[in-house]
Amino acid sequence: MTLDLNKLGHLIAVAEEGGFTRAARRLHLSQQALSTSIRALEREVGVELLDRAGAKLTVLPAGEALIADARLLHGAARSALLRARRIGRGEADVLRIGHTPAVTGDEVTALLHRVHDVQPELSTQVNQRYPGELTDGLVAGELDLGLCRGMTPDRGLVATTLAQHRLRVAVAADHRLARRDSVELWELADETIVVWGLPGRSGYTDLLIECCRQAGFEPDIRRNPIQGTPPVTAVQGTGDLALVTAAAGPAAGGTVRVLDLLPPTFVPLHALWPQHTNSPAREDFLAAATEA
Repeated sequence: MTLDLNKLGHLIAVAEEGGFTRAARRLHLSQQALSTSIRALEREVGVELLDRAGAKLTVLPAGEALIADARLLHGAARSALLRARRIGRGEADVLRIGHTPAVTGDEVTALLHRVHDVQPELSTQVNQRYPGELTDGLVAGELDLGLCRGMTPDRGLVATTLAQHRLRVAVAADHRLARRDSVELWELADETIVVWGLPGRSGYTDLLIECCRQAGFEPDIRRNPIQGTPPVTAVQGTGDLALVTAAAGPAAGGTVRVLDLLPPTFVPLHALWPQHTNSPAREDFLAAATEA
């Protein structure tokens, strides 16, 4: 038995739009045609996928499970189609990379230079995505590889650790700690630490909080209201501090100073990718990027 990708796409649209009317408009179908397609899919699967009773349509557990897998199937099909087109047209295989704000542009650039030293012909396209967007892009086949910290791979994605980066402390240039070269982690117990994601919703924030707990204190945290900017800039004009992976010394045009953290503490750089897709360019990248 095989499943029709078009019908699966119809089911995804109905679930995302919350009903047949908006989904039909999105798909440029009549509501009757869309309803017929979903009924046919339910017959193929052998169980109901949607609860149509009441004023609001509800996706049943079987439908939720099928949609999760359907998104992966659509992403794999999209990735395969684009790769076949590139090969057929004689175009270079381009590795599409996304990275979260927790991985700085400087770190991505350094990683790409290291990879290109080994694989000089490798072509890449890089852009920043928030964690949820990164996952969606990988699942949808829009990205071949994601670079992140502390993210738990969603279903259908796999991860590996490329490197361990040293964690440091960023403070504004006029902060009381700014004249020091280093600070011990326990000394931050009375400070406010800027983070980029909310606890319980950001794996990287949870990782940083756990580092503080291991040092014996529960950190006072504040979510950065300016999202998407380099981590060291989060402390500009504040008395707060941030845990960053930038090099020690002056940063952000001298408005910030980065201090070594003692004892040395490291956080992982992770790579994520869709498990059931083929990408020789990604394999070359991972082989060159992984530190021994």
